[in-house]
Amino acid sequence: MNAQKNQGQQDNILSKDWSWPFWPVLPIYPFGRRRTLRKEVVKDTIWTFDQLQGIFYVVVPIRMTVVKLEAGGLLIYAPIAPTPECIRLVKELVAEHGDVKYIILPTISGLEHKIFVGPFARKFSNAQVFIAPKQWSFPINLPLSWLGFPKRRTQVLPPNSSDTPFANEFDYAILGPIELGPGRFAEVAFFHKRSRTLLVTDIVLSIPEVPPEIVQLDPYPLLFHAKDDAFHRVFDTEANRRKGWQRISLFAFYFQPSALEVIGIGEVFRHALGATDRSRKAYFGLFPFKWKNNWQQSFEALRGGGRLFVAPILQALILNRAPRETIDWANKVASWDFQRIIPCHLDSPIEATPSQFRQAFAFLEKQGNIIEPLPEEDFAYLRGLSEKLSDRGITPPPKEKV
Repeated sequence: MNAQKNQGQQDNILSKDWSWPFWPVLPIYPFGRRRTLRKEVVKDTIWTFDQLQGIFYVVVPIRMTVVKLEAGGLLIYAPIAPTPECIRLVKELVAEHGDVKYIILPTISGLEHKIFVGPFARKFSNAQVFIAPKQWSFPINLPLSWLGFPKRRTQVLPPNSSDTPFANEFDYAILGPIELGPGRFAEVAFFHKRSRTLLVTDIVLSIPEVPPEIVQLDPYPLLFHAKDDAFHRVFDTEANRRKGWQRISLFAFYFQPSALEVIGIGEVFRHALGATDRSRKAYFGLFPFKWKNNWQQSFEALRGGGRLFVAPILQALILNRAPRETIDWANKVASWDFQRIIPCHLDSPIEATPSQFRQAFAFLEKQGNIIEPLPEEDFAYLRGLSEKLSDRGITPPPKEKV
């Protein structure tokens, strides 16, 4: 009895430690209960903080990076949810290396990054907040203070990184804003000179073959997507976790890859009646898709052995609207002498050279040397979506390659 009581108390403490009460602002998994993992990337210099996010159990890491400044103190790139656990882990660094001095919002379109900046900044009241220019909100553009940014401490990143108080330690390059009709896309890449580390948000990434550690803390989403149909009972094994992760990756990047079959609504409900799990957690047995036998080939082509690449969504829907601007930006970033890249999602850190970074943008060039092109059949859904958005005047059409 005492053991059960102690376990209940421990669960209650952990629940509070992982609590994110503002989840209704962006109601995506894991909603109000977010765990945080801290990892030291460069000794006494750079740390990453991983949390989880997803829709319909398509879960991927979302990452914040903390860099120690030479003069003392910390710079935060792309804050995550400031749960009690997250803030405690940051304050452990503060106690050893100095207070948080700068908080960077390096995007204008990523709501999953934007919503955390205000709440995070309120936890560190002496920090200056720098945000990517041309912030916007939908359906109405609101003042920055209405979006939660602290009014007296927030400023827009100037075009030239030399005009910032951290210029001695960081260069940065601003891509965009790329006009997309109802919204805009922009990203700010930061280069930490001393550690030769490039910080990016969404622009490039790499897919690990096995699920990241933060995803494995709760394997349910992995096992959910390891199912072949509603009737399939999946056990928690390393192979099934990997299978679920690889399918999640295909969902996350293509929305509807060629190896996926979406089944009719009538069949979905008929299958749900005989599902092995009809709990609320399992969406009452609803499982509206099935995979073709070649699905793993699609994953291997996407992953490409863990290479650096631009997400298919950005290739088909965003960056092809501004190919020249994107190439010019990539050239500037590739002029920096970095040896590792830390993105805000998926694998990290990625050991990569400037030439490998530049190679990732060859899809925008007529004479681009694309070493491992992604399968065109997997782009079919995204290409169709792009065409529909352009035909209806919602977004501008793609431009010619440069």
